[in-house]
Amino acid sequence: MARSGSRSNKKKRGSWRWLALILLAALTVAAVYLLYLDSEVTRQFEGRRWTLPARVYAAPQELYVGLPLPVAQIEEELRRLQYRSSDDPSHPGEYRRRGSSIAVTLRAARFADEERAALSLTLDADEQGITSMRGAQGQELPIARLEPLLIGSVFPIHGEDRIILTPADVPPLLPRALKAVEDRNFDTHHGVDFLAIARALWADVRAGGIAQGGSTLTQQLVKSYFLDSRQTLGRKLKEAVMAIALERRFSKADIMTAYLNEIFLGQDGSRAVHGFGLASQFYFGKPIGELDIAETALLVGLARGPSYYDPRHQPARALARRNLVLKEMVSQQVVSAEEARKAAARPLGVVTRASGSYYPAYLDFVRRALRRDYKDQDLTEAGLRIFTSLDPRAQQLAEKTLESELSRQDKTHKLKVGQQPLEGAVVVTAPQSGEVIAIVGGRRVDYSGFNRALDATRPMGSLVKPFIYLTALESGQFNASTIVQDEPVEIELSRRRVWRPENFTKQSNGPVPLVRALAESLNLATVHVGVQIGLPKVADTLQRFGLTRKPQEVPALLLGALDVTPLQAAQLYNSLANGGFRTPLRAVRAVLGADGKPLKAFPLEVTPVAPADAVYQLQRMMLQVMQHGTGRPAYSILPSNLTVAGKSGTSSDLRDSWFAGFSGNHVVVAWMGYDDNRSTGLTGSAGALPVWTRVMAGLGTTSWSAPVPEGVKEVSMEYASGLAAEPNCGQDVITVAVPASVQLPVKSGCGLDRVIERAGEWLRDIIH
Repeated sequence: MARSGSRSNKKKRGSWRWLALILLAALTVAAVYLLYLDSEVTRQFEGRRWTLPARVYAAPQELYVGLPLPVAQIEEELRRLQYRSSDDPSHPGEYRRRGSSIAVTLRAARFADEERAALSLTLDADEQGITSMRGAQGQELPIARLEPLLIGSVFPIHGEDRIILTPADVPPLLPRALKAVEDRNFDTHHGVDFLAIARALWADVRAGGIAQGGSTLTQQLVKSYFLDSRQTLGRKLKEAVMAIALERRFSKADIMTAYLNEIFLGQDGSRAVHGFGLASQFYFGKPIGELDIAETALLVGLARGPSYYDPRHQPARALARRNLVLKEMVSQQVVSAEEARKAAARPLGVVTRASGSYYPAYLDFVRRALRRDYKDQDLTEAGLRIFTSLDPRAQQLAEKTLESELSRQDKTHKLKVGQQPLEGAVVVTAPQSGEVIAIVGGRRVDYSGFNRALDATRPMGSLVKPFIYLTALESGQFNASTIVQDEPVEIELSRRRVWRPENFTKQSNGPVPLVRALAESLNLATVHVGVQIGLPKVADTLQRFGLTRKPQEVPALLLGALDVTPLQAAQLYNSLANGGFRTPLRAVRAVLGADGKPLKAFPLEVTPVAPADAVYQLQRMMLQVMQHGTGRPAYSILPSNLTVAGKSGTSSDLRDSWFAGFSGNHVVVAWMGYDDNRSTGLTGSAGALPVWTRVMAGLGTTSWSAPVPEGVKEVSMEYASGLAAEPNCGQDVITVAVPASVQLPVKSGCGLDRVIERAGEWLRDIIH
């Protein structure tokens, strides 16, 4: 019996030894794992470098006395930047309008060339524009600028976007509200708050839903930084351990700042909205420092579930959540009951299109330009600031006009079920600088897919004709009054193929002056001119004006058998509007680093590509397109005193509808067509011209005018015949420019005999 008991004791002691060894090994592994987690938390948190997308800004609106910006439009610009109306606009982002006067405190802003502090000023304006501008002390101000509108970001492929906040950027109310709702013991716990977990469970039961969370802010940060969202016990334990490690190594202030910058607060398409800085812009269109109590409560409430409480898609849930947050803020004495009551009575206040809204087509052009000088990593991680030439008013005008006209055409043509809708594109430039101020890539202006303005290569049709006629004028063999033959022509392409072009009307007009051939877009006359001057010269002209590739030198080139994008068409017409000086189209004005220092300037490049005398003659001819030709319907909308030049374009079988033209300070190109390339049934005048006209009319543009070049004179001639005639002698007399050496044949009855006759009439009037 004794031996049996001894053997049993030995077995027990052996079992305990093995158990102790296993326990020791487990503790050793756990200790090593804890040390590993501690080192990982420390290493990753200390080395944390957020990927900072390049932020892209529009051109700032300049304000000065004489600017033709009525008081209503000034207020509209302030609202675009999410300025708030206030009886006492003493804080940045506030304004007050009284009649024709606006008092405003502009926000501090960073421009491409300077950084400006907040600025108070008062503007007086009437329907014509700004009449006076004074500073806070009543002093006259020569100029002021609104801050540039944030129009988007170039964010990395994984989609994270954020605006980094420093402790100085954070309004005191925000962290206090967060602690009241999410983590009351944040300042005293060590990463995990077991009492908060119990309290949250009880609050959830009373509220009948999720009212409070048990996780501390530190745990939420750990989850966002290091872990996935799986709800497993292992992940929860790991989260708690890492939260404790984080609290051991870093200060509460560091953890709070990291939380404010890291937490996920919404989704905008492929862009993930991280941090309260970007969330403030995304939901309210303004800096975080301008949030009021109600707006702060809404953002704090979103931390629990950005999708579930999305104020744009679930406004009822978001409102209930916001008001619950306000109650918690009262209970924790963050705000008074009266402040919470007033905040709860307010609407959500979320803007439908935030200040940071994207303009996909324009941003596409910006990205392509930047990739010539910067790596993708620089654009998505280095926090660059990109200043562009986008004009938000022009962009909005072009978007709304195209959408409206496409919808009108859909109704007119009764789009069938299953058919692709009519599409379009618009490009607006400033000819002297070559800056692109607006791009619309399709009817879905918020869609970042196929960009028709940049990528839809379509036959340009009669948009090519001004360059044919310019080549003719450069040759010295032609001028606006030169008679050309608008008659049938046959061109042998091969032994068995003959090209027989036709006018759109299927009729020929016989001898016509060159200016009429262009104004009425006569195909037969154009082919005769093009054949006479030669296809190589026409191709050379197109390349000089900005066509990036050599066109195929075939006869059909003379009628626009040349594929271009709307942006390429805008380049050609921009050089034409700029008097024969090519300035490469551009969108980027300057690039600043994250530290605010300039990285790259984008100087203006100007190349003369055609003699000024020939270009001026052509420009004068293109005015007649609008007065007597295919652009004439525009003046049912345009002011009668606005002088513009343009040209319609229609490709074969009415597949593409184009109109391009310019005023004194704008070039506009409009295109309409179907993506499947079927016929639109629209000429350039019927489809694209209404878009072009309404955009041009809404830009507040100036009339075309240019000094008469040396060696050129302006003469009056009869539109139909090309004969010299005065307005009171002849039918439909127009003014054209011709070389100074040219003497136009005089219309019968309008020459010297007419002068003598008029002198006799004058003498008879005196005698009688």
